Amino acid sequence: MDCLLESPDETRAFAERLASALPPNSVIALYGDLGAGKTTFVQGLVRGLGGDPLMAQSPTFTYMHRYPARLPLTHFDLYRLRSEGDFLGMGFDEAFDSGGVVVIEWPERIASLLPPGRLEICLTHVDEKTRKVEMRWT
Repeated sequence: MDCLLESPDETRAFAERLASALPPNSVIALYGDLGAGKTTFVQGLVRGLGGDPLMAQSPTFTYMHRYPARLPLTHFDLYRLRSEGDFLGMGFDEAFDSGGVVVIEWPERIASLLPPGRLEICLTHVDEKTRKVEMRWT
């Protein structure tokens, strides 16, 4: 499925609607360049899961944030991750079976560790405010 989102508010609203349909143990691989709207998308997911979207920030320097919600959301930003071994060594793979939702920014850093049955979402810039969203289940 592909669509265009013409503002950050539309991005949040789209993610909020998606969140209402996610079952426990959902994994979302979230692709996109810097500034593509990945954290904005996560804010919508948090709201859609019943959490506080204002808590959702990019965890770039800590790798991971957890947000309490109807289904707890674990948010990884792996931009600075050096290797898949580091991900495993920190025990982050345990989040895949946490019963909540896991969303991973820069999932290509752990490509061989990504579980099957995940939702892959790619956000790309169309212009300053508009983003193209491409989604597929793998």
